[in-house]
Amino acid sequence: MSFAGLLLAATLLTPLLMVAACVLPRFRARVFDLLALAPLPGLATALLAPGGSLVLAPSPLRIVLALDFPGAMLLGGSALLWTTAGFYARSYMPEQAGRAGFSIWWLLTLAGSFGVFVVADMTSFYLMFSLVSLAAYGLVVEEGSARAERAGFFYMVLALLGEAFLLFGFVLMATAGPAGNPLISEAVAALPASPWRDATIVLLILGFGLKMGLVPLHVWMPLAHPVAPMPASAALSGIVVKAGVIGLIRFLPFGQPLAEWGTVLIALGLFTAYYAVAVGITQQHPKTVLAYSTVSQMGFVAGVIGAGLAIGDAGAPLLAAYYALHHMLVKGALFLGVGVAAATGTGRQRLVMIVMGVMALSLAGLPFTSGALAKFAAKGPLGDGLAGTLATLSAVGSALLMLHFLRLLAGASKAAPDATAPIGLRLPWLATALASILVGWALFAPATGYAPSLPLAPDKLWAALWPILAGGALAAALIRWGARLPQIPEGDVVVLAERCAPAVLAIGSGAEALDRALRQWPVAGIALLAIVLAFAGALGVSR
Repeated sequence: MSFAGLLLAATLLTPLLMVAACVLPRFRARVFDLLALAPLPGLATALLAPGGSLVLAPSPLRIVLALDFPGAMLLGGSALLWTTAGFYARSYMPEQAGRAGFSIWWLLTLAGSFGVFVVADMTSFYLMFSLVSLAAYGLVVEEGSARAERAGFFYMVLALLGEAFLLFGFVLMATAGPAGNPLISEAVAALPASPWRDATIVLLILGFGLKMGLVPLHVWMPLAHPVAPMPASAALSGIVVKAGVIGLIRFLPFGQPLAEWGTVLIALGLFTAYYAVAVGITQQHPKTVLAYSTVSQMGFVAGVIGAGLAIGDAGAPLLAAYYALHHMLVKGALFLGVGVAAATGTGRQRLVMIVMGVMALSLAGLPFTSGALAKFAAKGPLGDGLAGTLATLSAVGSALLMLHFLRLLAGASKAAPDATAPIGLRLPWLATALASILVGWALFAPATGYAPSLPLAPDKLWAALWPILAGGALAAALIRWGARLPQIPEGDVVVLAERCAPAVLAIGSGAEALDRALRQWPVAGIALLAIVLAFAGALGVSR
């Protein structure tokens, strides 16, 4: 086994072996304090093994690990955030009961999130995607309140719905491609000639778009993020949603133009970007506003992917991954910073608000931040037409939403006026914020092919700055007239979803049809059985 192969194997095996070791009482009592160590093999793999591969089982039931540049960027960013969030959790949940169970869900989610970045065959991807989706449920309901249980219900229903979309899509891809368990690249190469091409693309967009939070399947985000523990919220919003991003990057055929489907994805993405801002400015909880911000940002990423699909731009997936990396670290820093702000007294919040202001406005493209670089890079696929104009104007909405968030955050402290947040919260938060800037600049040239000096030209700086100024003007208007806006509940369409809950639960009656479809691709049945057994085992160990 090569060195790169060894690192790839360690990336997945380390968190899974830690879960398995939790059957030992002594290890289980200490596992919470070791969470920050589990992502380190993934970080080493991202730095040292891009281009590496490993075959763990022969065809037809092969398991293949491989790391390309987009996967390496997202793997490295997620490993950084999992590490800082793991250290943060030690101070945020110092003596909380049930930490061992929380640790198991944390490690399973971590393993799944790493897996979607490094697996190269369809069955393994489905297993890893299912693992990150289902295990994250344990992070959502950790609080144990009625509000958390309600959020967990909607999260699980939508997660299972997404699994169903993807399973049918993968069945269509597998039956139209090579026999057995094809590599993702083989299945995607065969997709344009498939008689089920259009149906497959619809299912892929639905399944991966649900995980990204594209409207109207976004409802789980504003419900789940406010109730999850702060480090879990950082992982959910920063990392888990990127399983949808990497899915679209991996499974959509960018080798030839698909103008119709690219246009659909652009329209869906940009509508999501604007819709989330419109609803987000009516919210009054900082974490809920951040959740809607994630919905908006993922809409923008979907627009970039759609633009690349429409013109057959094979470089668009890399630019989308670069933008997703920027969002991953910035949004992680923002969620961790909410906890720091809550533990810092009003008399000591100046530095906290300065750092949070830079991070928040980075999402709108603040000059010199990773956001300015990511938005500059995204302009290539989007072009100068209507899509590019709408994408540029969406930065105004991002600035408005983030200034609204900062205003809410300034009054969210629950500490004494002279209190200072524990260093165990401050250091991981500051490290994540600094990493968002340094990593963005370090990867700008490799990811885009542009010189780092190009975004620093005066006209480019002005292009990044004016949307923030316009957003500031709208934020001032929001302060004055915002009370007239309608009061929209968290999740916005959740009332309709609750009314539909009985119908959703009745989906189980279609199991026979699903079984017939699965028989077309026997590997899928084995994968589904493995997921059920692993999930049941995790439930037993976490109790």
